[in-house]
Amino acid sequence: MKQSPPPFTTGPTAWTRSKPPLLRFLKACHAEFTSEIGGAVADYIPELGKADPAHFGISLATLDGHVYEVGDTQVPFTIQSMSKPFVFALALDTLGAARVESVIGVEPSGDPFNSIRLNAENHPFNPMVNAGAISCSGLIHEAKGDAAFEYIRQALGRFAGRELDVDDAVYASESATGDRNRAIGYLLRTNAVIKENVAAVLEVYFRQCAILVTARDIAVMAATLANRGINPVTGEQVMTPYAISRTLSVMTSSGMYDYAGEWIYRVGIPAKSGVGGGILAALPARLGLGSYSPKLDKHGNSVRGIKVCQALSSHYDLHMLNRSDDARNSIIADYDIGNSPSRRVRRAHEQNILAAHHQDVRVIELVGTLSFSNVDYVSRQLAARPRPQLVIFDLRRVTAMTRAGARLLAEEFRELAAHHVTVILSGIRRSSPDWKAIAEWTEGLTNIRNYYLLDAAIEWAEDQLVYRYGGAIDFFEATELSEQSLLAGLTEEELTDLASLASIQTYQTGEKIISAGDAATSLFFLRSGAVHVTLPDGVRLATLTAGMPFGEMALLEPHRSADVLADMAATAYEISLRDFERFRQQHPRAGERIMRNLAQLLADRLILANAKLDLLTSG
Repeated sequence: MKQSPPPFTTGPTAWTRSKPPLLRFLKACHAEFTSEIGGAVADYIPELGKADPAHFGISLATLDGHVYEVGDTQVPFTIQSMSKPFVFALALDTLGAARVESVIGVEPSGDPFNSIRLNAENHPFNPMVNAGAISCSGLIHEAKGDAAFEYIRQALGRFAGRELDVDDAVYASESATGDRNRAIGYLLRTNAVIKENVAAVLEVYFRQCAILVTARDIAVMAATLANRGINPVTGEQVMTPYAISRTLSVMTSSGMYDYAGEWIYRVGIPAKSGVGGGILAALPARLGLGSYSPKLDKHGNSVRGIKVCQALSSHYDLHMLNRSDDARNSIIADYDIGNSPSRRVRRAHEQNILAAHHQDVRVIELVGTLSFSNVDYVSRQLAARPRPQLVIFDLRRVTAMTRAGARLLAEEFRELAAHHVTVILSGIRRSSPDWKAIAEWTEGLTNIRNYYLLDAAIEWAEDQLVYRYGGAIDFFEATELSEQSLLAGLTEEELTDLASLASIQTYQTGEKIISAGDAATSLFFLRSGAVHVTLPDGVRLATLTAGMPFGEMALLEPHRSADVLADMAATAYEISLRDFERFRQQHPRAGERIMRNLAQLLADRLILANAKLDLLTSG
């Protein structure tokens, strides 16, 4: 009798073996393009001709520091012309843009990479051709002298996230066969682009081209370019965003030599190739790609590497000029505090003030990237409704903030300050890069406050309304049992009997009054001060002030479900459950009234929770 197969199960082991879709795609590319046999290994530098034409590796680094690898990603090869963008960025940061731009252009040449030709001003066309790259090495040599190469090597190592070595055999081979580059060097010297020892500058250039990398290295280096100069693996800010953006600009127009126009048209990702067989591609704010396959096409670009880049761009629609970003998606919620007050339970006179003036506090919850266009949309949405007294911008779901977005946001804060509107930022720490970016343009403004938790920001804004409209918040004023919300409707006799059962407890700031999980043996009525209710995971449920009960769930549950801690010096009436049950037996009408009040309290909390959910799901 034929047995049926065992049922299919997906246990944890099977799940952990599952491959991410992007890794599967890279593996498919590797399998498909391995059969590509076109092109030839570069042999004009003899040592390069020794490369194994079968080697093929693909690596992709994401901006959160994850690196995918397929194939021969650990095979070392020389960086060659892929060093050019990094040395250009280094020159910009070392000597300044004015000095670099005074001797190197940024226009495409349309010529092969080793063309012995300068532009109309007798300067190199751009830093991606040999003339421009040699000029960059010359500028570094001008600044660092004999330490120039080591300075370059260490900088490239920071891009890769590790120490990089030199292939001395390739360096010697390049130097021995580098007459064309020497001709370029002396042409530059004749036109005062290089002002120092041409031979020394060329040795720096030959050595930088002979630095050893792997496909993984160049993926991380490319991701560092894509990440505004921050290495996503090490977290180091390797170069300034200014230098990186200018470098990517030149890579876009000139990185692939006389194939650059075709490249940007079909692939649309800033890239740089090297005759050693490597290609790096850096898609800003997305990823870095590194590939290695030594067989080159007629333009000097890796045949397989080109196909990998084309496939990746086409399959995932990564062309940098085909982007979509709907600014309307940057606001996840926009409301006043009428339907979403803080978790602080307030006294009746405070509630009345807030009910009358809730529209004076506007809360805008933002999400995603705060770019130039997104912040512009936010500012227009803010202006479309009556001007509030206080605006809370909640940034806890903001994943990134562009420099342009930060500046426009700061300018909005200045405009609000001119109209005497207080700005409160939540979900952002003062130590964060985004705060520092905003602070750069808001120095001197006194209308900005910061609370990390949104609820704390709303609570502070509520306090301001209470103060402004004549209310007073005296945390230390004693609230007797007759003023307690849970005891509303009790007669004077009932209150007197209940008071005889209560003891007044005193608590210091930070003292834990109730612990989650403990047996519920008493209930409390806050007499003065303030306490907060917190779940075991740290989530704050409510802030309570005098006149509010806490531990009241003891009337329904045998164990405590949350912690209660004193926010400041506080006092409370404590009544044991045993005494309370005796009181209910003596005063059944009062017991029923208290339970009705408790039901109303719980219903109000549920209504508030639902209102907050509605704000986030109403679109």
